[in-house]
Amino acid sequence: MHGYTADKDAYLKRLRRIEGQIRGLQRMVENDEYCIDVLTQIAAATKALQAVSLGLLDEHLKHCVAQAVAEGGPVAEEKLAEASAAISRLVKS
Repeated sequence: MHGYTADKDAYLKRLRRIEGQIRGLQRMVENDEYCIDVLTQIAAATKALQAVSLGLLDEHLKHCVAQAVAEGGPVAEEKLAEASAAISRLVKS
């Protein structure tokens, strides 16, 4: 079981909302809407995705990483390295 399983429905709801935002962006471009308005909506969609990412990362740290650290050994080191790499990817994006 993954750490986010308990909140899976909430994550899916948020992702569907973001999907709608992206479709709205496509319509804005198709309709030649003002570029600043499109950029504003892109920023909103980006922030929404970042919020989902941070939520998933938090769940991963609380569930998967904490469990691995409690067990110790190479699995703990692997989970910590995995979490560090995920944080690095999020910071770079």
